Amino acid sequence: MTVQLHTLSNGLRVVTENMPSMESAAIGIWVNAGGRHELPQQNGIAHFLEHMAFKGTKRRSALQIAEEIEDVGGYINAYTSREVTAYYARVLKADVPLAMDLISDILLNPVFDPREIEVERGVILQEIGQALDTPDDIIFDWLQEVAYPEQPLGRTILGPAERVRSFGESDLRNFVKEHYGPGQMILSAAGAVDHDQIVRLAEATFGHMPASPVSKALPGVFHGGERREVKTLEQAHFTLALEAPGYRSDDIYTAQIYATALGGGMSSRLFQELREKRGLCYTIYSQVGAYDDTGLMTIYAGTGGEDLAGLADLTIAEVRRSVEDMTDVEIERARAQIKAGMLMGLESPSARAERLARLVAIWNRVPPLEETVARIDAVDRAAVRDHAAKLVSAGRGAMALYGPVEKSPGLAELVERLAA
Repeated sequence: MTVQLHTLSNGLRVVTENMPSMESAAIGIWVNAGGRHELPQQNGIAHFLEHMAFKGTKRRSALQIAEEIEDVGGYINAYTSREVTAYYARVLKADVPLAMDLISDILLNPVFDPREIEVERGVILQEIGQALDTPDDIIFDWLQEVAYPEQPLGRTILGPAERVRSFGESDLRNFVKEHYGPGQMILSAAGAVDHDQIVRLAEATFGHMPASPVSKALPGVFHGGERREVKTLEQAHFTLALEAPGYRSDDIYTAQIYATALGGGMSSRLFQELREKRGLCYTIYSQVGAYDDTGLMTIYAGTGGEDLAGLADLTIAEVRRSVEDMTDVEIERARAQIKAGMLMGLESPSARAERLARLVAIWNRVPPLEETVARIDAVDRAAVRDHAAKLVSAGRGAMALYGPVEKSPGLAELVERLAA
């Protein structure tokens, strides 16, 4: 497999990876413009723009977009995160030019028909309503909000309903003008692709775009705090976050290995102690979410209201205990989980294309898999315990609770126990 990277004269980066024996290809544009690039009055517009991508262009109606990709058995989709908006397709290798034409068309020639804006506004408002009715979705938005209060990184991706109701065509076009320059775009393709062909297609479709300044997001600064929403539900939803390194940090793999050993699988400490031994919950896990300049290690559990205080206490106890007795066996198991998950995921052209885009956005290069594996292998017990000690001694955290949560200890009490 060969990774190749090329930058057009206007700053758009093109990265490809040919996967021998594949008959299909994944291709897309990753735009470094997500929720954290919005102003307060724009909150939700990056996601709204993604929804409008398939609602018609100067050359195609919404139906024609759908029919053209499905006529060849392919699919096209998009997503918005806090740092990126992606538009991508999966097709057979002969249909790569069509996929490229469709993606460039929806990005460069949207019509933003007022009637379609109203239709999609209704869809997004329904999506917001569904999220509000889904406790184990909305609680993570609340956790993000208290971790990064009054910051773009702390706002929801969907945006508040009152903002979504106000967006119009000019708002969408202004956001595109400010954030969709070629220097913020990465064209990534993997599978049955030819690098030279992809570069030619990129030049033909995006090469005319003038170079423009690259807009920067405001830094994310972890503060922490608590949000508690008492409601009559069957489950009490508990989330606790501690600050983790960003994905540019040398410590990111240490943080991932620690979170995996703590609560990343059925053999992890939290799962074994709180679910298997004590039966306090059905679901419990920990994970690291990393951004450009900061990150969160998040612990989530769903339990009964009567068991919530005990679950919170035991969770803190397990984090504290890990500083002293995290073992080589646990670390090796976590390391194996991370490497296997990464390598298994890369058997898909879509996952490959997404990885290429992410790495180019971070490093402006694609480190070989061997380099990444070596960095994972270099994490030892001392590094993991030291990372745990920093989490414990930091003296701050973020917590969101939802449901019958009256009996949970407060954040200040849990953080005090953690640092004691």
